[in-house]
Amino acid sequence: MKRRTEMSLLERLYLGEILRGLVVTGYRFWRNLSLHALHAVGLFRHIKAAVTVQYPDEYKIYPDNYRGSHRLTLKEDSSVRCTACFLCATACPANCIFIEAGEHPDPEVEKFPLRYEIDTLRCIYCGMCVEACPCDAIRMDTYVHPKIWGFNRADFVETKETLMNRSTVLATRGRNALMDDQIADYARQDEEVWERFKG
Repeated sequence: MKRRTEMSLLERLYLGEILRGLVVTGYRFWRNLSLHALHAVGLFRHIKAAVTVQYPDEYKIYPDNYRGSHRLTLKEDSSVRCTACFLCATACPANCIFIEAGEHPDPEVEKFPLRYEIDTLRCIYCGMCVEACPCDAIRMDTYVHPKIWGFNRADFVETKETLMNRSTVLATRGRNALMDDQIADYARQDEEVWERFKG
């Protein structure tokens, strides 16, 4: 059995660790404050001042394995790939996917979703819907975070058109376009709110 040794008075006061913590905190504070002040006058812009992303001037680039907002994949003719089999809605532990199936005009295709909605306030972004889909109709590779701006629950329900549009934007304009569009949408909504308060 190992015997416990007594700590000295300095060790019991944790004075050394407190001073070391203050030195680290003070160094980081004064370094970042100085660099931000120098950046404001146009100097030392090549040195990053802090680890924090300076939103909205810059935004975080998400890694390839990031589970972002959902999108519905499209066929070559730009129609939705989903067959309304309800496997994604069945696998969803949050019960946030609503699908209304309808008969497809093409006799070769059995059915398709008339409505496909995801309630992002209920979604836990687990990816079970993506894994359950047998035809690769839903993905979470948009590299954008869920919407955080709205006034009521309906603002956070993503419709079939919204989910399909993400696939179109990703294919035509690239990965960063979705985040650019989301930030532009936030700015537009922000202006509308300020116009209501002014008027």
